[in-house]
Order: sequence, then structure tokens, then C-alpha cells
Amino acid sequence: MRLDGRVAVVTGASSGLGLRFARVLAEAGADVAVGARRAEGLARAREAVEGAGRRCAAVPTDVSDDAHCAALVAAAVEELGRVDVLVNNAGIGYAARSEKDDPARAAELFAVNLLGAYQMAVHMGRALIAQGEGGSIVNIGSALGSTTGPLPEAAYSASKAGVAGMTRDLAAQWARHGIRVNTLAPGWFASEMTGPLLEREHRAAQLAESAALGRIGRPEELDGPLLLLASDAGSYITGSTLTVDGGWSMK
Repeated sequence: MRLDGRVAVVTGASSGLGLRFARVLAEAGADVAVGARRAEGLARAREAVEGAGRRCAAVPTDVSDDAHCAALVAAAVEELGRVDVLVNNAGIGYAARSEKDDPARAAELFAVNLLGAYQMAVHMGRALIAQGEGGSIVNIGSALGSTTGPLPEAAYSASKAGVAGMTRDLAAQWARHGIRVNTLAPGWFASEMTGPLLEREHRAAQLAESAALGRIGRPEELDGPLLLLASDAGSYITGSTLTVDGGWSMK
């Protein structure tokens, strides 16, 4: 599950799981191009990658802007020499009862979680096809893309279900180029996005009890699944969704 000599691109790398993903890929031997909207977060991501002894390209990126997506992939090629892996991690979320939801807010979420992921995948796919050496795209989905949770999150759930559908179609399109496309779908993990929810003791206890393993996930428990899909260890896996949720979605 090594990535020596390879270049990975990670979106939403300024904090939370994205920041961890960038560091894990670097520790596995990859040089990493990181993209995020917040400059201070990009500095943290660069520090994490370079602290692991790898090269880093840091590019301010709003994935809802197609030009930003193109620029991030181009910077990875220009500064790091090539591209091999995309971790399509950028995402936002909120809870709202649908009858009270603001369509403009939902449109913003779709622009990041679904359109942004698609735009990044398209630009990475073009670069990988041009290189002619295959590659791996790991779209970060959610267990909520295939089940319901304790909060009203129809827009978020729809966006993540869309990511899984996008994964399957891109995998079918690009298999002939040796490009694998998969979804990594976490359940409940502590992160910047889930922090406000998990800080409520009763809610954290409820979510822990609802998982078959009886607890919230630890961030390091996504490291192995990520590297499996990104590296040659997963060379015969494409078009799949790997759900890592402690058995939460099966209950």
C-alpha cells in the first residue's frame, strides 16, 4: 500500500479528514498537491506533507469553480511532475427539514459536493489519460449516500448518493485507460464538519450506540481504506463504494 514516486491531489485539505488524508498519502511516499479555500489551512497541509519528507504544491481552490479545479491539477503536473491519485474530499454539509430548506443553500452544497467533485474528476481524468499510465480517483462519499441518519439532511444525502453514482459511471468510462474510480464512504467520524454534533453528549452517545461496533470511528481507521483504494493494493477494485462506518448503515 505504498505510493512511492507518485503524486496525489487532495481537495478540502485545509482541516479535518482532508488534512489527515494529505499527511497519510505523504507518509506512504507520495508527493501531494493540496487544494482548499482557506489559506491558513493550506499552510497547515503543506507543513504536514513536507514534515513527512515529501514535496507539496499548495493551491487556493474552490472546487465549485471549474477554473480552480483545472488550476489545481495543472499545478500538480507543473510543480510535481505528474499526477496519479485524486482524493476528491472537499465538501460541506448542513441539517434542515426539507420543507424549511433554502433552495439557494442546497444549490451551494450541490455545487461543492457533487459538481465540484465531478469537475475535479474530469480534470484529473484528462490528465491521467494524457499520461497514459492509469491512476486512481477516490471520491469521498458518505454512508448517508445509501441510508438515512438521525438528522434531516436530504440535500447532503442526495449529494453523496450522486457521488456514488458518478463513481460507477466514471469507472465504466475510464477502465480502458487503466483509471480506477471508487468511493470511500465514512460513517460517523470526529471532524470539523461533525464536531458541533458530536460535542452534544447525548447525540454522540446515540450515534455510537447505533453502530454495530458501538462507537464513533477514529480518524486513523480511514487510513487503510484510503491507501487500499489509492494504491496498487486495490488494483482490481473499481466502481465500488467502500463503506467504513462500524456497521452503522446495516442496522
